[in-house]
Amino acid sequence: MSKQFLEYFRCPANYVDFRPQGEALSDPGFFRVGPDLTCYGRVSCGHTSRDSFGPLEDVLSAVRVETSACILPFDLDEVVENLRFERYHGAMPVVRRSVAKTFGRKTYYALRPFLPTGIRKHLQRMALHGWDRALFPAWPIDQTVDRLFDCMMACAIRANSGRSVPFVWFWPDGFSSCATMTHDVETVTGRDFCGTLMDLDDAFGIKASFQLIPEVRYEISDEFLCALRDRGFEINVHDFNHDGDLFLDREEFLRRVARINDYGRKFRSAGYRSGVLYRNLDWYEFFDCSYDMSVPNVGHLDPQRGGCCTTKPYFIGKILEIPVVATQDYTLFHILRQYSMELWEHQIQLILQQNGLISFIVHPDYLLEERAREVYTSLLARLSQLREQSKVWIPLPRDLNDWWRSRSEMHLSRESGQWQIQGPESHRARVAFARLEGNRVVYGFDSEILPHEVPTLASSHLNPSA
Repeated sequence: MSKQFLEYFRCPANYVDFRPQGEALSDPGFFRVGPDLTCYGRVSCGHTSRDSFGPLEDVLSAVRVETSACILPFDLDEVVENLRFERYHGAMPVVRRSVAKTFGRKTYYALRPFLPTGIRKHLQRMALHGWDRALFPAWPIDQTVDRLFDCMMACAIRANSGRSVPFVWFWPDGFSSCATMTHDVETVTGRDFCGTLMDLDDAFGIKASFQLIPEVRYEISDEFLCALRDRGFEINVHDFNHDGDLFLDREEFLRRVARINDYGRKFRSAGYRSGVLYRNLDWYEFFDCSYDMSVPNVGHLDPQRGGCCTTKPYFIGKILEIPVVATQDYTLFHILRQYSMELWEHQIQLILQQNGLISFIVHPDYLLEERAREVYTSLLARLSQLREQSKVWIPLPRDLNDWWRSRSEMHLSRESGQWQIQGPESHRARVAFARLEGNRVVYGFDSEILPHEVPTLASSHLNPSA
């Protein structure tokens, strides 16, 4: 019940006691916690729904605080894993519904490298028709997992007689949030534009990772790899040959993943990203990478729908998942037909409120137009501003991976009346405190309050008199 909460906050275990209300009576399905948190799992009271449309049962009124324990009508660990691992698809496997090797899909991917962007975006808009009617995950950013943890933190504080709860802050050196930039290189033209793109990134002091397709699409010379690496940029493996078939057949996947792992060693890569964000998390055990960047936060505009509903990294077995949070540049420019910062700025503001991760995919292939470069330049300028004014950390993905792994081994201990952080890289970590102000959770370092907005949790729902 408490495992995922403790791993998320890295707080002392004696501050948390979540207990089940009783045996789960329902089948797995959708329900609500409060007015706007859609969850998926089993409940011990009320009922669940097979889909996220229509009215959903709100189980928040069944949450109770008794003595020092929080009594929950659902298994918090189960709900969080269902969301992060996209298990809310129910009987549908994680791989997209169109997994069959149909003639049309095979033809599209065979012709895709030769199709002009104008034809591709028209076909993709047709395939994505109706995406805006999807209610779950929430568009344009879904932070259900993070906000659910906030609600549970409010319960934990009340169960501790209102005392603040210490925990290891999410980001190093007191940074308020995190942003990271990545570039997926899809074509020869994109590869040849990488030098110009590095110049643009460097003009704002922002380093990025470049994901390279190892076979079929273009040649990757040792000189090209050295040029990226010598300038301080990161190199990762991007799929196998970007034909959309990586996860279609297990036997073929095992053959390809062995080659992918070989390329990872050749490129000296720590990370990996699948083509078109296709994924099957049940097969991730076969990757040798340290981290993956293939799971979207909300995937309404991707061929494989879904989303992990969080803006924080999390582990899939031994692999750290760094989710794709912001809308991709191709989607912004060619599907939504927006050449402005409006959507990205809206997403940035939502994520900053939750002290989360703002991760971007920007392709060199789609920055050839001047108006596209102007929007990307505005994004770099905005990130640079956030770094200076809002203390947003902008690391390479490999550095983010190293930090989150170190944090996962940290723990708090009480020494001479003060909380101390033990574990690797603990000198970069900060002790933070969660406390209630009215019915709102606020986070801060001692008396310093960090910018953070969480769902209001009415005290009557939590039995404050207990």
